[in-house]
Amino acid sequence: MPRPFQGKNVVLGVTGSIACYKAVDLASKLSQAGAHVDVIMTESATKFVSPITFRSITHRPVVTDMFDPASELGIHHVAVAERADIVVVAPATADFIAKAANGLADDALGTTILATTAPVLFAPAMDGHMYENAATQENLERLRARGVSFAGPASGHLASGLSGKGRLLETPELLGHLALVLGRDGDLAGRKVVVSAGGTQEAIDPVRIITNRSSGKMGYAIAEAARDRGAHVTLVTAPTALDNPTGVEVRRAASVAEMREAVLGACVEADVVVMAAAVSDYRPAEVAPQKIKKDADSDGMTLHLLKNEDFFKEVPADVFRVGFAAETESLVANAQAKLQEKGLDLIAANDVTEEGSGFEVETNRVTLVDRSGRIEELPLMDKYDVGHRILDRAVELMG
Repeated sequence: MPRPFQGKNVVLGVTGSIACYKAVDLASKLSQAGAHVDVIMTESATKFVSPITFRSITHRPVVTDMFDPASELGIHHVAVAERADIVVVAPATADFIAKAANGLADDALGTTILATTAPVLFAPAMDGHMYENAATQENLERLRARGVSFAGPASGHLASGLSGKGRLLETPELLGHLALVLGRDGDLAGRKVVVSAGGTQEAIDPVRIITNRSSGKMGYAIAEAARDRGAHVTLVTAPTALDNPTGVEVRRAASVAEMREAVLGACVEADVVVMAAAVSDYRPAEVAPQKIKKDADSDGMTLHLLKNEDFFKEVPADVFRVGFAAETESLVANAQAKLQEKGLDLIAANDVTEEGSGFEVETNRVTLVDRSGRIEELPLMDKYDVGHRILDRAVELMG
């Protein structure tokens, strides 16, 4: 499964806002991700950033004048629009939004938006009062009614010195919105996918917990991969240091009991559940109401632990169930036993003692075992790519 921007033709429209500098970073990240980026700048945008900046990053001509005989638009005014897989306007000023809402095509960018059949995404950037103005809100609603998507704006400090809603989203969020729009027609479109992530925490007292070394990176990567294939994704996550994936519904759960409630609730009418979370096997029999003080007369402390029930077996039988097995020995045998014990359709097993396949790293090496007995050893790869390989098998088995 290719990455979301690999080989895609992305038209990046840049309008006159101080936030133009973020568009440079967006063009750079898209190019690094394998996209062919055609930049179209309005005249006012060139007052903030030089066209040569974008050309140096994308290694492609930058369109600034619809009547420039050297540009493609001078030869065929819809050339860029026809080959686009997506058109994104970032930043999109109030002025340009108003023009687009009224169907004006007095420059290269306006013409391209009218001529394209590709999805269009606007990322607004303007003063907070301008964004809240009734005229701007009416223009936004008019564009939404025509199928235009919007990313942001965010709230925060604005160039005017005020604080409010009007900031252009940061590049990672913009990339997430682009991936979300590009994946709408993917092989999981219309499907509901539930993913769990992170290591659950069981309280000992108000300041101490029992947990594990799971960072949540594998679950988050699977959630993003499912989103990029068109699925509606619910991510149930234990506490992590990771940012919420754009376009994914996030529910938080600390303990096993909380995760059970959140996962089973999310599985109502779900098509697939992927339990990538490292769920605690045990919990303290009693949770102290106050911090347990160190006893100077004792050499240690004893905790009595109770076994947590395996709620995975409570997932409805009509939901395709994918589990994980983090092992340190007998990888395939343990995975096969877990597959049968839990009634799974597919399991991804990894040896956490192997370099690049353990906790808190960006890569993983997994072995897939499915209900038919098929075993597939995958090479070491990025966790996002592992997520796609797991979903590839799930789509195949679901028919």
